[in-house]
Amino acid sequence: EVEIDSQKVKVGIWRVPVGRTSLYLLDTNLPENSPETRTITEQLYGGDRVNRISQEIVLGIGGVKALEAMGIKPTLFHVNEGHSTFLLFERIKQIMKERKVSFKEAKEAVWASSIFTTHTPVMAGNEYFDFELVKKYMESYCQDLGISFAEFLEIGKEEKESMGYCMTVVAMRLCAFVNAVSHLHKDVSKDMWYKLWPGLPRYEVPIYGITNGVHISSWISHEHQDLYKKSMPKHEGEKDSFNNLNWEKLGNMEDEELWDVHMARKRKLIHLVRTRLKNQYKRLGADHTILNEIDNILHPEYLTIGFARRFATYKRATLIMRDMKRLIDIVNSKGMPVQFLFAGKAHQADSSGKEFVKEIAQYSMDKNLNNRIIFVEDYNMNIARYMVQGVDVWMNNPIRPLEASGTSGMKAAINGVLNLSILDGWWEEGYSPEVGWAIGGSEHYKDDNERDYVESESIYNLVQKVIAPLYYERGPDGLPHEWLKMQKNSIKKLIPLFNTGRMVKEYYDKFYIAAHNATKRLQDKGKLPLIANWRKKIEENWSQVKVEVDSFKPEMEIHLGLKVPVRAIVHLGALSVDDVDVQLYVGNADGESTFKNGKTISMEYDCRDGDAYIFKRDVECLESGKHDFAIRVMPKHADLVHPYMPLFVKWNDK
Repeated sequence: EVEIDSQKVKVGIWRVPVGRTSLYLLDTNLPENSPETRTITEQLYGGDRVNRISQEIVLGIGGVKALEAMGIKPTLFHVNEGHSTFLLFERIKQIMKERKVSFKEAKEAVWASSIFTTHTPVMAGNEYFDFELVKKYMESYCQDLGISFAEFLEIGKEEKESMGYCMTVVAMRLCAFVNAVSHLHKDVSKDMWYKLWPGLPRYEVPIYGITNGVHISSWISHEHQDLYKKSMPKHEGEKDSFNNLNWEKLGNMEDEELWDVHMARKRKLIHLVRTRLKNQYKRLGADHTILNEIDNILHPEYLTIGFARRFATYKRATLIMRDMKRLIDIVNSKGMPVQFLFAGKAHQADSSGKEFVKEIAQYSMDKNLNNRIIFVEDYNMNIARYMVQGVDVWMNNPIRPLEASGTSGMKAAINGVLNLSILDGWWEEGYSPEVGWAIGGSEHYKDDNERDYVESESIYNLVQKVIAPLYYERGPDGLPHEWLKMQKNSIKKLIPLFNTGRMVKEYYDKFYIAAHNATKRLQDKGKLPLIANWRKKIEENWSQVKVEVDSFKPEMEIHLGLKVPVRAIVHLGALSVDDVDVQLYVGNADGESTFKNGKTISMEYDCRDGDAYIFKRDVECLESGKHDFAIRVMPKHADLVHPYMPLFVKWNDK
C-alpha cells in the first residue's frame, strides 16, 4: 500500500519467472482502488506529470514495500535510471523504523549500499518535477522521514536556483556508487553533473564507466549458437555456458560453415519481411499484382544493410537519404547492388521521430530506388531478433555523443553481422579496422549541417568504395573470404567484451561487493550513529580547514628521478589529523589553474606547530616537462566507501 495525494492505494504484485530469476511487476488496477488510481500502471509513457510522479511513487516506495512484504531483504539496491529514485527514501524510512535511528544515520547506510546508473547523455532525458507537484505528493511523506519539506527539496536541487526537483540529482546524492553506461558516456556525464562535486577536477568526479552488454543466449540465432559451440569444444566438467568459451577458437571456423549459417538466417529474415509486407498491403487493399511483386523484394545475394531502433531525433534515421542521387546510384550499382532494411517506432510524444518514420515509408515507395529501401511496420522484439541475425551490416548513425551506449550493434555482432557506426557509445570502445567500420571520427563541427554532410558522405563512401567491394569479392569457391575473416574477427573480439556476463561481473567487482560489505559493516551496533556524528563534525568544522604550501622553492634544476620535498601547513580547527587525508596533487593544469589530469599522493603527518599540523612528502619526478602541483585536504573515515563527499574538498590558495 502506498499513499498518493492523500489516498491509500493498494498495489498488486505479479511474479514472472525469467529463467532462474523472478521479475516482479506492480499493478494498481485493483477493485479496492479508485478509478483514477487504478490507471496509474496502465501505460508506461502515458498520462501527464501527475501520472508520472504517481508511477514513480508506486515503483520506488511501493517497490521497497513489495520486497518487504515478500520477505526479500537485499543488502544493496541498484537504481537503474532516475525513475525508481524514491526507493532510496523508503529505504531510509525502513532503516529508521527498524533500527530506531535518525534520518541522517539511516541515510549513511543507504548511501553506502546503493548504486545508481545514469543512461542519458542529454539533460532533457532526466526526470524533473515542479516543486509544487512534489510538495503536493511528498510533503506528508517528509514527516515519516523526520525532515522538513525544504530539506527534502534541497536533496533534489542541482543548484540553489534550480527550477525543478531532479530525480537524477537525488540518486547521485544518495548513492555512493554512480556509473554511466560506456566510457565516452562517463566523460559526458561528468561534464553534465560535475557541479554536484564542487572542488573536484572534472575528470575526477566519481562517475564511473561500466559499458552495457547484451545477453548472448537471448539474441544469438540457434544456427550460430550450434556453430560456435561446435567450433569451441568444452573441457571436461565445464558448464555449458557462453561465459566459459574460448572465443579466440572461433578463428578456426570453416568459412563455408559460417557463410551457410549466415545465408540461412538471411533467407529467414527475407521470408519474414515479405510475409509482413504482404499482410501490410492486404490491409491496404492491394491487388494480386502488387502482392506477387513482394516475392521479389529483397534478394538474398545482395548486400543488405539494417537499421532498426527507436526513431529518436538524434539517431538520424534518414541520414542516408540526404543525397538521393548518391543513394540511388549505390542501391542500383551494376554488379554491387545494395538494399537497406529499416524498422522502428517513435515515442508517442516525439513528433520529429514520427516524421522520420513517415519519410522512410515514403522513400520506400520511390520507383528510382527499385525496392531497395524497405520499411517494416509495427517494429517489435521479434523483428529486431530476425534483423540482427540476418542482415550483412548493421548501421548506426547517432549524433555523437548522444548515444549513451547502444546495444543493437552488440546483438548484431553476436551473429557475425558487421557494424558500420558513428564512434559513439559502445562502438567508441569496440571499433577497430578489422572488425567493422567507423562513420567519421571524433571531430567537432561548426554546425549541424556540416556534421550531417560530412557523416552522410562518409557512409556513402564506405558503402560504395569499401563495404560493397569487400562483400562482392569472391574466391574460386564463390565465398567472400575477406568478408568472412572480418566476421570472425568481429565475433571473437566483440562478443567477450560486450555481453551481460562481463557487465554484471564488472558491477559485482566494482560496486556490488563493496556495497554488500558496507551493509554488513554498518549493521554493527553503534556504527551508524558513529559515522553520522563524524559527518556532522566534518560539516560543522570544515570552514576552519586551511592549507598552504610551505615555501616551495627548489634551488636546483630538477632532473628525472630527482625527489623534490614538499611541505604543507594545515589548520584543522576542531578536527584531528585522523579525520582528514592531506594529499599532494600532481598533474597538468590549464591557464585557469584547473587540473586536466593528475594523481594524488597522501602526505605523511610530521608534527604539530602551534595550532597547525605539518605534513611532508617527497615527489619523484618521473617525466620531463612542466608539472603543476597543489595540496588538498579531504575527509577520511574507515567506514566511508569512498572519500568524495560533496562540498568537502579544501585546496591551497595557489
